[in-house]
Amino acid sequence: MNRKNVMIALLALLPLSLWAQDNTWERPEEEQVEEQQQKKPKVDAKYLQGAVPLVDGKVVFTKHIDAPGKTAAQIYDIVQAYMEKMTHESNQLQATRLVTEDAQAGIVAGGFEEWLVFKKNLITLDRTRFFYAFKAVCRDGGVDLTINHIRYSYDEQGTVSRYTAEEWITDKEAVNKKNTRLLPLSGKFRRKTIDRKDFLFNKMESLLK
Repeated sequence: MNRKNVMIALLALLPLSLWAQDNTWERPEEEQVEEQQQKKPKVDAKYLQGAVPLVDGKVVFTKHIDAPGKTAAQIYDIVQAYMEKMTHESNQLQATRLVTEDAQAGIVAGGFEEWLVFKKNLITLDRTRFFYAFKAVCRDGGVDLTINHIRYSYDEQGTVSRYTAEEWITDKEAVNKKNTRLLPLSGKFRRKTIDRKDFLFNKMESLLK
Protein backbone atom coordinates (compact mmCIF):
# COMPACT_ATOMS: atom_id res chain seq x y z
CA MET A 1 0.00 0.00 0.00
CA ASN A 2 1.55 3.34 -1.00
CA ARG A 3 1.74 6.38 1.30
CA LYS A 4 -1.36 8.05 -0.20
CA ASN A 5 -3.52 5.01 0.41
CA VAL A 6 -2.20 4.70 3.99
CA MET A 7 -3.22 8.30 4.74
CA ILE A 8 -6.70 7.81 3.32
CA ALA A 9 -7.17 4.67 5.43
CA LEU A 10 -6.05 6.46 8.61
CA LEU A 11 -8.31 9.44 8.00
CA ALA A 12 -11.26 7.13 7.47
CA LEU A 13 -10.79 5.77 11.00
CA LEU A 14 -11.06 9.21 12.69
CA PRO A 15 -14.36 9.98 14.52
CA LEU A 16 -16.81 12.03 12.51
CA SER A 17 -16.90 14.60 15.34
CA LEU A 18 -13.36 15.65 14.50
CA TRP A 19 -14.37 16.35 10.94
CA ALA A 20 -17.39 18.39 11.98
CA GLN A 21 -15.95 20.50 14.77
CA ASP A 22 -14.64 23.30 12.52
CA ASN A 23 -17.56 23.35 10.09
CA THR A 24 -20.16 25.92 11.05
CA TRP A 25 -22.81 24.35 8.83
CA GLU A 26 -22.57 21.06 10.75
CA ARG A 27 -22.97 22.56 14.23
CA PRO A 28 -26.39 22.76 15.89
CA GLU A 29 -28.46 25.70 14.70
CA GLU A 30 -28.82 26.99 18.27
CA GLU A 31 -25.04 27.29 18.59
CA GLN A 32 -24.78 29.17 15.31
CA VAL A 33 -27.47 31.67 16.33
CA GLU A 34 -25.88 32.21 19.74
CA GLU A 35 -22.47 32.83 18.20
CA GLN A 36 -23.91 35.30 15.67
CA GLN A 37 -25.63 37.23 18.47
CA GLN A 38 -22.38 37.41 20.41
CA LYS A 39 -20.57 38.84 17.37
CA LYS A 40 -23.16 41.57 16.82
CA PRO A 41 -22.22 44.84 18.58
CA LYS A 42 -24.61 45.65 21.40
CA VAL A 43 -26.29 49.05 21.33
CA ASP A 44 -25.81 50.92 24.57
CA ALA A 45 -29.18 51.62 26.17
CA LYS A 46 -28.30 55.29 26.47
CA TYR A 47 -28.88 55.70 22.71
CA LEU A 48 -32.33 54.09 22.65
CA GLN A 49 -35.81 55.43 23.40
CA GLY A 50 -35.88 58.49 25.62
CA ALA A 51 -32.30 59.51 24.91
CA VAL A 52 -33.36 62.45 22.72
CA PRO A 53 -35.87 64.59 24.63
CA LEU A 54 -38.56 66.68 22.98
CA VAL A 55 -39.82 69.97 24.42
CA ASP A 56 -42.86 71.32 22.59
CA GLY A 57 -41.89 69.16 19.63
CA LYS A 58 -38.29 70.39 19.54
CA VAL A 59 -35.13 68.45 20.43
CA VAL A 60 -33.64 70.09 23.52
CA PHE A 61 -30.84 68.70 25.68
CA THR A 62 -30.50 70.26 29.13
CA LYS A 63 -28.34 69.73 32.19
CA HIS A 64 -28.05 71.49 35.54
CA ILE A 65 -24.59 71.40 37.09
CA ASP A 66 -24.04 72.20 40.74
CA ALA A 67 -20.96 74.21 41.64
CA PRO A 68 -21.12 74.60 45.42
CA GLY A 69 -19.23 77.58 46.80
CA LYS A 70 -18.81 79.31 43.44
CA THR A 71 -20.49 82.60 42.64
CA ALA A 72 -22.34 83.30 39.41
CA ALA A 73 -19.44 85.51 38.32
CA GLN A 74 -16.86 82.76 38.92
CA ILE A 75 -18.95 80.22 37.05
CA TYR A 76 -19.49 82.67 34.20
CA ASP A 77 -15.73 83.22 33.82
CA ILE A 78 -15.08 79.47 33.62
CA VAL A 79 -17.89 78.76 31.18
CA GLN A 80 -17.16 81.76 28.97
CA ALA A 81 -13.48 80.86 28.75
CA TYR A 82 -14.23 77.31 27.67
CA MET A 83 -16.86 78.28 25.11
CA GLU A 84 -14.49 80.88 23.68
CA LYS A 85 -11.82 78.18 23.44
CA MET A 86 -14.30 75.92 21.62
CA THR A 87 -14.67 78.46 18.82
CA HIS A 88 -10.98 78.05 17.93
CA GLU A 89 -10.82 74.26 17.91
CA SER A 90 -9.83 72.48 14.71
CA ASN A 91 -13.23 70.86 14.16
CA GLN A 92 -15.03 74.21 14.12
CA LEU A 93 -16.24 75.76 10.87
CA GLN A 94 -17.13 79.18 9.50
CA ALA A 95 -20.44 79.81 11.27
CA THR A 96 -19.10 79.14 14.77
CA ARG A 97 -19.15 82.15 17.08
CA LEU A 98 -20.28 83.35 20.48
CA VAL A 99 -23.46 85.39 20.09
CA THR A 100 -24.14 86.37 23.71
CA GLU A 101 -21.62 87.25 26.41
CA ASP A 102 -23.46 88.98 29.21
CA ALA A 103 -21.52 88.79 32.46
CA GLN A 104 -24.12 90.78 34.38
CA ALA A 105 -26.92 88.38 33.43
CA GLY A 106 -24.60 85.39 33.66
CA ILE A 107 -25.42 84.23 30.12
CA VAL A 108 -23.05 82.85 27.51
CA ALA A 109 -24.41 81.48 24.24
CA GLY A 110 -22.87 80.40 20.98
CA GLY A 111 -23.88 79.12 17.59
CA PHE A 112 -21.63 76.27 16.52
CA GLU A 113 -20.90 74.67 13.16
CA GLU A 114 -18.49 71.79 13.39
CA TRP A 115 -17.56 68.45 11.87
CA LEU A 116 -19.22 65.43 13.39
CA VAL A 117 -17.18 62.43 12.24
CA PHE A 118 -18.80 59.01 11.85
CA LYS A 119 -15.85 57.11 10.41
CA LYS A 120 -12.31 58.03 9.48
CA ASN A 121 -9.51 55.87 8.15
CA LEU A 122 -7.01 55.84 5.27
CA ILE A 123 -9.69 55.32 2.62
CA THR A 124 -12.90 56.58 4.23
CA LEU A 125 -14.01 59.89 5.69
CA ASP A 126 -17.67 59.87 6.64
CA ARG A 127 -18.79 63.05 8.39
CA THR A 128 -21.48 65.72 8.52
CA ARG A 129 -21.63 69.42 9.21
CA PHE A 130 -23.27 69.74 12.61
CA PHE A 131 -25.02 72.94 13.70
CA TYR A 132 -26.32 73.67 17.20
CA ALA A 133 -26.87 76.39 19.78
CA PHE A 134 -25.12 76.03 23.13
CA LYS A 135 -26.27 78.24 26.01
CA ALA A 136 -25.23 78.56 29.65
CA VAL A 137 -27.12 80.47 32.33
CA CYS A 138 -24.90 80.97 35.37
CA ARG A 139 -26.14 81.47 38.93
CA ASP A 140 -24.59 81.31 42.37
CA GLY A 141 -23.81 77.66 43.00
CA GLY A 142 -24.62 76.29 39.57
CA VAL A 143 -25.27 76.59 35.85
CA ASP A 144 -28.02 75.49 33.48
CA LEU A 145 -26.84 74.25 30.07
CA THR A 146 -28.94 73.90 26.93
CA ILE A 147 -28.17 72.48 23.49
CA ASN A 148 -30.86 72.92 20.83
CA HIS A 149 -31.57 74.16 17.30
CA ILE A 150 -29.70 71.12 16.00
CA ARG A 151 -29.37 70.47 12.28
CA TYR A 152 -27.08 68.66 9.85
CA SER A 153 -25.71 69.12 6.34
CA TYR A 154 -24.52 65.74 5.04
CA ASP A 155 -22.57 65.43 1.81
CA GLU A 156 -22.69 61.85 0.53
CA GLN A 157 -20.83 61.37 -2.75
CA GLY A 158 -21.65 64.88 -3.94
CA THR A 159 -25.29 64.85 -2.89
CA VAL A 160 -26.02 67.16 0.06
CA SER A 161 -28.88 66.23 2.39
CA ARG A 162 -30.09 68.59 5.10
CA TYR A 163 -31.88 67.43 8.22
CA THR A 164 -33.14 68.91 11.44
CA ALA A 165 -32.86 66.97 14.67
CA GLU A 166 -36.66 66.84 14.91
CA GLU A 167 -36.99 65.01 11.59
CA TRP A 168 -33.90 62.83 11.90
CA ILE A 169 -32.72 61.73 15.36
CA THR A 170 -35.91 61.39 17.44
CA ASP A 171 -37.10 58.04 18.80
CA LYS A 172 -39.53 57.75 15.89
CA GLU A 173 -36.93 58.44 13.22
CA ALA A 174 -33.81 56.71 14.56
CA VAL A 175 -34.84 53.77 16.80
CA ASN A 176 -36.59 50.59 15.67
CA LYS A 177 -40.08 49.84 17.00
CA LYS A 178 -38.81 47.11 19.35
CA ASN A 179 -36.34 49.57 20.90
CA THR A 180 -33.45 47.16 20.39
CA ARG A 181 -31.29 48.96 17.86
CA LEU A 182 -30.64 52.20 16.02
CA LEU A 183 -31.66 52.51 12.38
CA PRO A 184 -28.69 52.39 9.98
CA LEU A 185 -28.47 55.97 8.65
CA SER A 186 -30.32 58.22 11.07
CA GLY A 187 -29.03 56.10 13.95
CA LYS A 188 -25.43 57.09 13.39
CA PHE A 189 -26.41 60.77 13.56
CA ARG A 190 -28.28 60.13 16.81
CA ARG A 191 -25.36 58.24 18.36
CA LYS A 192 -22.74 60.87 17.52
CA THR A 193 -25.00 63.75 18.56
CA ILE A 194 -25.58 62.17 21.97
CA ASP A 195 -21.84 61.50 22.30
CA ARG A 196 -21.04 65.15 21.53
CA LYS A 197 -23.70 66.41 23.95
CA ASP A 198 -22.37 64.13 26.69
CA PHE A 199 -18.82 65.31 26.07
CA LEU A 200 -19.73 68.99 26.36
CA PHE A 201 -21.89 68.58 29.45
CA ASN A 202 -19.31 66.37 31.16
CA LYS A 203 -16.51 68.78 30.27
CA MET A 204 -18.38 71.69 31.83
CA GLU A 205 -19.06 69.63 34.93
CA SER A 206 -15.38 68.71 35.29
CA LEU A 207 -14.33 72.37 34.94
CA LEU A 208 -16.72 73.45 37.68
CA LYS A 209 -15.69 70.82 40.26
